Amino acid sequence: MAVNRDTLWRRLRPYAAVDLPLLLCIVLLLATGLVTVYSAAADFPGRFAAQLRNIGIALALLWVAANVPPRLLMRHAAALYGIGVLMLLAVLVVGVSKKGATRWLSVGFDFQPSEIMKIAMPLMLAWFFHFYGAARRWQTFAVAAALLALPVGLIMKQPDLGTALLVLAAGGYVIVLAGLSWRALLALAVAGIAAVPLSWPLLHDYQRHRVLTLLNPDADPLGKGFQIKQAGIAIGADGMSGRGWMEGTQGHLGFLPERSTDFIFSVYAEEFGLAGNIVLLLLYFFLIVRGLQITARAATPFSRLLAGAITMILFTYAFINIGIVSGIFPVVGVPLPFISYGGTALMTLGLGCGILMSVQRESQALARGWLG
Repeated sequence: MAVNRDTLWRRLRPYAAVDLPLLLCIVLLLATGLVTVYSAAADFPGRFAAQLRNIGIALALLWVAANVPPRLLMRHAAALYGIGVLMLLAVLVVGVSKKGATRWLSVGFDFQPSEIMKIAMPLMLAWFFHFYGAARRWQTFAVAAALLALPVGLIMKQPDLGTALLVLAAGGYVIVLAGLSWRALLALAVAGIAAVPLSWPLLHDYQRHRVLTLLNPDADPLGKGFQIKQAGIAIGADGMSGRGWMEGTQGHLGFLPERSTDFIFSVYAEEFGLAGNIVLLLLYFFLIVRGLQITARAATPFSRLLAGAITMILFTYAFINIGIVSGIFPVVGVPLPFISYGGTALMTLGLGCGILMSVQRESQALARGWLG
């Protein structure tokens, strides 16, 4: 039987290309990150080349995810969640410890199972509400909260507060987008504020120190408050234009210990000034707006909840990282999306943005009659 090539192309076309506006934002952010990593990691031979490799892998994962239909993701969401939880349990038993934390599994190389949950968690909850959320009863949201609490609790035991908060946010966004009432949101907010004093004894010593440093960085300016103080100096340097690329003193003189990873924004701000900060924030703004546009046009409840959660996670990454470096939030391990040096987080971001592109193409395909 002859194959109608025109019909075959029309069916394949939605999955043969990427979303250009979203890709443009990502490429510009990656280029900005490369320029900044080159400067920030000048004293770390090989780090720039490693970041190039990381970007190549992340873009490959983005393309693969962009060509996986959301229907297929939905079919395997529960299995991926279950595998992620099992690996988190394995970390507690046979995990690899580094710097006082047990967060890794060794399978020839070390990797963090908690990173999987940044994608698996919104996938699972989007699947759950797609099939069981029509009634919007309190029991439905209680089950969703339990599904969210399990991996978050396991990640906090490692301990890894930064990743736990990101996974909590990823799942929380799905629950909110699924239709959680404003009364319930208000009640949760009040309960959260009331629980803050009660949670203090549960924090590890280093977490308490980070909170106290946020409240009074001058209490130990040469110790625990050193990095925050130096980051503030870097951000406030040389006004509109900055000191110029490769000319930053705080980074190149070694005043910022994490200058190529979590505190890379301070290096960028010192070298490119307020003008550079505005450009970077505009890139993030356009990235989030494009994600929200894709969310609004999503073809199914699953796709809409998943795209909305991924978009808000991108916002959360950027907002929290810049807030930490600016001294608004206590220090936790949250990278600046597409800018910070690192492999695992960059690959997770690539997967998330690839899923956004997949959702966009699904909605285009259905609108144009390419898919049944």
